[in-house]
Amino acid sequence: MMSLTIDTTVANIVKEVPRTGDLFRELRIDFCCGGKIPLHQAVKERGLDVEEVLAQVLEVEKKQAQHDRKLPSSLEPVELIAHIQEKYHVKLREELPALTPYVTKLVKVHGERYPHIIRVNEIFKHLKRELLEHTDDEDNNVFPLIKEFFLNPSTETANLLKPHLTELEDEHENAGNLLKELNEITNSFQPPEEACGTHRLVLKRLADLEADTFHHIHLENNVLFDRVKQAI
Repeated sequence: MMSLTIDTTVANIVKEVPRTGDLFRELRIDFCCGGKIPLHQAVKERGLDVEEVLAQVLEVEKKQAQHDRKLPSSLEPVELIAHIQEKYHVKLREELPALTPYVTKLVKVHGERYPHIIRVNEIFKHLKRELLEHTDDEDNNVFPLIKEFFLNPSTETANLLKPHLTELEDEHENAGNLLKELNEITNSFQPPEEACGTHRLVLKRLADLEADTFHHIHLENNVLFDRVKQAI
């Protein structure tokens, strides 16, 4: 494992110590689409103390070492694809349709009282459509190409992959921006004191969706796609 310093990129920190993703999400430090900058730069942009954040990172690293396990970043590309599909794609296909009626109910019941909920519904519908189309594209088109390339490398397959990777990274950035807006307009998914059960359920599940999606994007952008780019 590499030594983590203030000069280590945020993406590499999460690659080495996945649990730091939760810390960075709490601090609103982008570790997926914008993660390829040094820790000191990311921390400065958030107006935080770099030594304090590094100390928190190292504490997470220490705790993770006590629960040593095979990290997703150590998996071979074909294994990593299977991990992403099983851990994230399956869950997205189950969770997004399941959450839809609760978001719809929340708008109908409380849209007038909490006007920002109307925007929450708009973002959620957009995000749902984008994420489901995106995962279908990966599973049906891009991931099979990546598997083919690593099992039987060829210039033809490499050339087919390049535009796909650019398109997927652009889509990741768009999804990340939608999630960031959701976070901002819901006060980091914190319900008001008088919130009903549906309101609390929706915000909790949106917070979980944000956490999962940021880890999901990180594994693709900063681990899987990086390996493909290095190989082609």
